[in-house]
Amino acid sequence: MKLADLRKLAIRKQVRIRFVLPNGLECVVNELGVAQVPALKTVPNFDLEQELVSARQFELEPLAPLGTKNPPKPRSLTRDELEALAVAAPCVVASQSDHDDE
Repeated sequence: MKLADLRKLAIRKQVRIRFVLPNGLECVVNELGVAQVPALKTVPNFDLEQELVSARQFELEPLAPLGTKNPPKPRSLTRDELEALAVAAPCVVASQSDHDDE
């Protein structure tokens, strides 16, 4: 599983995916597919793609619709469960017909 897989899953499912890096920092892949390390104050001396390999526990945080009083609870997943979810998520591809004028 690569970082691109997490980004696609976060966008498709409209969730935030959190995981802890080996150095203790937390990475968040948001619903726009942007991977962030909020506690990072300078240019990192590590490759996030390589750090992802050692992550074993992930948290999926569904987005709460505006005005929701009881937001959905985050769900904890193992690496295997997240990989299965990423594979099972349908890939939505916009197709455009060659004959739009007809």
